[in-house]
Amino acid sequence: MTPPLIAVLNGPNLNMLGTRQPEVYGSATLDDVEALCAETAEALGLAIDFRQTNGEGELITWVQECRGRAVGIIINPAGYSHTSIALMDALKAVDLPVIEVHISNIHRREEFRHLSYVSKAATGVIAGLGIQGYALALRAMAELLEEEGEP
Repeated sequence: MTPPLIAVLNGPNLNMLGTRQPEVYGSATLDDVEALCAETAEALGLAIDFRQTNGEGELITWVQECRGRAVGIIINPAGYSHTSIALMDALKAVDLPVIEVHISNIHRREEFRHLSYVSKAATGVIAGLGIQGYALALRAMAELLEEEGEP
């Protein structure tokens, strides 16, 4: 039996993890995040499709492609959290559980980061726990799916 697929989608500038503002985002790279997600997913009996883009339109297309393909979405929308109503609309349209992840605590940062349009479409939000937030999101997603009776 094929394990349930979780899309792990990452927005702009996350390809710069490890070098971009390590005092805010830590020293882990996006490859480290992907390895953590793969290891966590395997332990939970899940499969992941891990992606990163700097383009808003591409991120929205990936969200739309999840409908009928994935059973849930974990998304770190990065800067699009605070600007993209289109991303929020896409997440609502796919009718899947969504967990929003932020490496830093967006509520302890600049005022403009406190509003996340994506949060309005998310089942839950994890912020400020570094890259471990991704592992926590996968565990939470596994529990949500179990509650919904997904395989």
